[in-house]
Amino acid sequence: MFTLPDSWVWDFWFADDGERHHLFFLYASRALHEPDARHYRASIGHAVSDDLVHWTRVPDALVRSDAPAWDDLATWTGSVVRHPDGTWFLFYTGATLTPAGNVQRIGYATSSDLMAWRKAPENPVLEADARWYETLADGHWHDEAFRDPWVLPDPDGDGWHMLVTARGRTGPADDRGVVGHAWSPDLRTWELRAPLTEPGRGFGQLEVMQAEVVDGVPVLLFSCLAPDMAAGRAVGTTGGVWVAPAASVLGPFDVAAAQQLTDSSLYSGKLVRRRDGQWVLLAFHHDDPDGGFVGTISDPMPVTVAGGRLVRELAPTDHNRTLPAR
Repeated sequence: MFTLPDSWVWDFWFADDGERHHLFFLYASRALHEPDARHYRASIGHAVSDDLVHWTRVPDALVRSDAPAWDDLATWTGSVVRHPDGTWFLFYTGATLTPAGNVQRIGYATSSDLMAWRKAPENPVLEADARWYETLADGHWHDEAFRDPWVLPDPDGDGWHMLVTARGRTGPADDRGVVGHAWSPDLRTWELRAPLTEPGRGFGQLEVMQAEVVDGVPVLLFSCLAPDMAAGRAVGTTGGVWVAPAASVLGPFDVAAAQQLTDSSLYSGKLVRRRDGQWVLLAFHHDDPDGGFVGTISDPMPVTVAGGRLVRELAPTDHNRTLPAR
């Protein structure tokens, strides 16, 4: 388990340099006392491991910029990929406060060694476009949700794709969550496109998405808690990590058929492959049995495909909860 004695740790993502696993994570000081305050104090930390269990913390990756800047409130969740020229790209969410509320945009930093990062001068490279995506001007949500970039190469070699936590323009406020989409030829310039899913699938937002092929089966992983779900979907569940069937890593995604992989004791799940080829899930410990926020990252939990569905083995750190039959 990865834990910091003086800070909460939550959303995270990985990079693999061929020798070590790199963990990039959001963290904020426990001196804030109120866990919800962590979001506006988030920095991106960094740790390394040989086995995904024992971690060594190394210098932080990114912090927020000085005001006025597009990321002057906080740096939030992202992903890391490597360009064919060897350059590492860390895509991340930048948050800023406007008179209307919190606005989220996407930018990137680059590194030659995964250790020292430089923000790109052309940031931000993507933001919500009202042609396809809800903005603060719509007045239906507490922020302009456009975050958590998950970047992956095109399966046919045609550039790169980005999946984004975003919201559509139609439907009830609690049921507008969509898989936002952008494309790039080179990781530096990006073209925003229409979302890959439609609103009305049961979720107000699909957080920290990841598209993978596990044992030959494409899946879309995302997280959502009950307060951010459509009323009908939220009945009988606290939410947690979800997995939706997919035809490929670029969809179509059947979000309406998503099933819970965890309850709310675990959140922001990420799939990663160990050196032995076994797929495992890590997630951060979200709430304890009494509902208090925890803020640590779990040990790896093996996952497999059974009956066409991604399933996981329970870890000793789980809170002995039983998932609802959904």
